Amino acid sequence: MKIIVRPATRSDLPAILGIYNEAVLHTTASYDYDPSTLEARTAWFEAHEANQLPVFVADEDGKVCGWSALNAFRPWIGYRFTVENSVYVAADRRGQGIGKLLLPPLIEAARQRGMRVILAGIDAENQSSIRLHAAFGFERVAYFKQVGYKFDRWLDLVFMELLLADGQ
Repeated sequence: MKIIVRPATRSDLPAILGIYNEAVLHTTASYDYDPSTLEARTAWFEAHEANQLPVFVADEDGKVCGWSALNAFRPWIGYRFTVENSVYVAADRRGQGIGKLLLPPLIEAARQRGMRVILAGIDAENQSSIRLHAAFGFERVAYFKQVGYKFDRWLDLVFMELLLADGQ
C-alpha cells in the first residue's frame, strides 16, 4: 500500500480527531487531558483555512494514518513570521516512517508563506519526535523543566527550531 501526503479536507476531520484524541488519552504528545469534539476540530480546521495555515494528512488507500499542521505561534504581530508545527501519527502506525512523510510538506508550506521560523514543542521523553525533527534540521533551543503535568507526573518540554533561510 502506498501512502500519499495531501492537504486535509473536511471529510478527514473525524480521522484527524480520532488520532489526536488517542494521543491525548494515552501519550504526552499533547498536554491536554480531555478528548476534543468534532465541533472543536472543525472550528480549528476553519481557523487554519482562514489564516492560510495548512493541514496535511497521510492517506493510505483512503485511510488517514497521520496528520500534520502549521499553527500560529503567538497572537502578537511581531511573531507573524513564526509558526509551530504539529505532527501526529495513528497509534498502530507509529515508528513506520509516516512522520518523515508529514514533515517536509510543512517545511515547504512555511517557506512558501514567507515564514522565518518553525518551532516544535515536544515532550522531553518523546525521543522519536526529537529525532524526527533533528533529521530535518531542527535544533534544540530550549529545555523547560516541569512545565507540564499529566498522568500524575511533571513533564519537561523541549523546544526545537528550524530557521528558514529564505524567510522574511
